[in-house]
Amino acid sequence: MTIVPLTQVHWPAVKAIYEAGMATGNATFETQAPAWEAWDKAHLGHSRLVAVDEAGTVLGWAALSPVSGRCVYGGVAEISIYIASEARGQGVGRQLLQALIAESEAHGIWTLQAGTFEENKASIGLHTQAGFRVIGYRERIGQHHGVWRNTVQMERRSLTVGVG
Repeated sequence: MTIVPLTQVHWPAVKAIYEAGMATGNATFETQAPAWEAWDKAHLGHSRLVAVDEAGTVLGWAALSPVSGRCVYGGVAEISIYIASEARGQGVGRQLLQALIAESEAHGIWTLQAGTFEENKASIGLHTQAGFRVIGYRERIGQHHGVWRNTVQMERRSLTVGVG
């Protein structure tokens, strides 16, 4: 497995993995994947990664979104990470998240945050193993298919960026 920058060329596979995550009902409030242009605009231009196997098949992806347009939050980003169903449980998520953390720090990000449905224990475990900590819960924060959902809020503070 290799981790490379996510580009528009990867979008069909990235979109399919995103849609498969949506279909689980525990990955996102979103119900439809956007077109590339909308996805591209909503995510930071750096720290976009895909994990690919030897044949070039995309196994998972990770990217960052800004949390605010205010300059004081320029080093804070929200993480998205999705792993293809056939690649889950094989360490793809762990390696992808570790690479995303390194990439984000290389671009001056000091805080990564994640909001995860409380039922998504695998994602919470993955983030915990990567140094994220639970900072709170949002109860009935939004409806997903007509059902109120709770999320677990997690963050990871860099040990090297923004510490001084």
